[in-house]
Amino acid sequence: MGNSISRLLDSHLPWLLTLAVLYHSRQQATRASSLPSLLDLVLRRTGSSPAVNALARNAIGAYVMWKLWQWSKSVRMLYRLDKLELKNSLGGFAFRWLRLLPSVSSKLATEKVKLERELDESLKSQLKERRIQRLPEEGMADEELEAMMTTMSRREEPKWRSGRVSGGVYHGEDDHVRMLNKAAELFAVSNPLHPDVWPSVMKFEAEVVAMTASMLNGGDDRVCGLLTSGGTESIFLSCKAHRKQAREERGITEPEIIVPRTAHAAFDKACDVLSIRLIKVDVDPRTCMVDVAAVRRRITKDTIMIVGSAPQFPHGIIDPIRQLSDIARSNGVGLHVDCCLGGFVLPFARELGYDIPEFDFGLPGVTAISVDTHKYGYAAKGTSVVLFRDKALRHHSYFTYANWPGGLYVTAGMGGSRPGALSAACWASMVRLGRKGYLDATRQIMETTQEVRRGVEAIPGLRVMGDPKAMIVSFTSDRASPYHISDRMAKRGWSLNALQMPPCIHICITVRHFGRAHEFLDELRAVVEELEKEPAPPSGGTAPVYGMASSLPAGPIEEMLATYVDVVYTA
Repeated sequence: MGNSISRLLDSHLPWLLTLAVLYHSRQQATRASSLPSLLDLVLRRTGSSPAVNALARNAIGAYVMWKLWQWSKSVRMLYRLDKLELKNSLGGFAFRWLRLLPSVSSKLATEKVKLERELDESLKSQLKERRIQRLPEEGMADEELEAMMTTMSRREEPKWRSGRVSGGVYHGEDDHVRMLNKAAELFAVSNPLHPDVWPSVMKFEAEVVAMTASMLNGGDDRVCGLLTSGGTESIFLSCKAHRKQAREERGITEPEIIVPRTAHAAFDKACDVLSIRLIKVDVDPRTCMVDVAAVRRRITKDTIMIVGSAPQFPHGIIDPIRQLSDIARSNGVGLHVDCCLGGFVLPFARELGYDIPEFDFGLPGVTAISVDTHKYGYAAKGTSVVLFRDKALRHHSYFTYANWPGGLYVTAGMGGSRPGALSAACWASMVRLGRKGYLDATRQIMETTQEVRRGVEAIPGLRVMGDPKAMIVSFTSDRASPYHISDRMAKRGWSLNALQMPPCIHICITVRHFGRAHEFLDELRAVVEELEKEPAPPSGGTAPVYGMASSLPAGPIEEMLATYVDVVYTA
């Protein structure tokens, strides 16, 4: 959707220029010989028979009409673009053409090399071990290998154990990690693709889904789901299922999904891969909730699903899911609730008496929910659950293929072979903690979150974004750049999340932060006071990067992001 103008210009500019040239030729021909039309001029010069001429006229006319229809369709798409998408589309088109100029191309290449060098130094300066780029001639001895990996692990451990990282590690207590490691060790070679060989892993996955569904099904026993590799795959499978269902039941071939602008980028990724048009709706600048009226206005005959978050990642705000449910029901579309963060917190917070609005399958319009077991389910990284209202919708997420020479083939998700060790560790985490364990952890998360929120609100110049209900406290500043605050906190050892549109930062509370809220607040207060006393804003850090990102179209920034990944994957 955001690249509509770029696609329009790239696809239609050549034939528009051709029409312009032909029109100019027709004008010249008309002045010279008063011929009735360009087509007559062209066909007369070919010496074709009247029948062939008529056929050619019809074919060319049909082609022009088809192109005009495509053009009108693109114009209708442009009408639905907002300012940000317009900037990215026009800017992206201009960037692609400008980089063809030798001087611009040379400058970009120089800057890319410089950026790669800076990123390599920043990301890999702590790595002291030699780089291994080819298989060693002789395998490394077990003792040496274990010693090397132990050294690397211990070097990185203090950072996350200190509780100075926003999110990232959600549990990390020794006894819990020990159990996860034992479960993974016992099933290290298992593969869920072969339930006949590892029926235990089949049991683990089915029971993880069942336990998760029991917390969120709202009393609807039809709710079912799948175990996936993470929130992104859970969201992807929901988009895929709704797309296929809409195509088969409603005949929709050009599907659209409507999301709040604060929805996770996984929806952008899924729609990009699945060729679904993504419609983004703004959120209220005060509450940070999606504009429900705008969602209602953007629904068309091609809408297959709308999205709400519980809560969303940037500000920790729960969208008005009940109202979205009503819209979904009245328009016959799906509603996906992204609970990747909140799935293992909100049900227990409500049970503890906290004011948590309705968000699950208890609302009749909700058709799918994504829940990350590897966040507040406290499992090892690499598992998530996607829940569907019923089996009929879940079936649309499967991949089935009956005509492969290798045999009948079916997978529930995107992966074929998968690590059963992670499924075992996920099951072990949930069974080990039980309902009481999750209640106890949630109680402390909610208390710590409230303590941090009250502390942030008490610091002059800081303002909490919206009314966060659980685990995330996002804030901005009226006196200093949030990015400068984030950079100064980073120098003190705190790893916070920098956000944009609008500029703010957040901390995501986990088990690692229990009993450490005062440390965070003391240092945050000190940093704000430091910045207020300085005569000029500090230079460097993330502020210039995010400043550039807000002023430039997405194209150049996405080039930088691609360079980052290149560096990460350079040994």
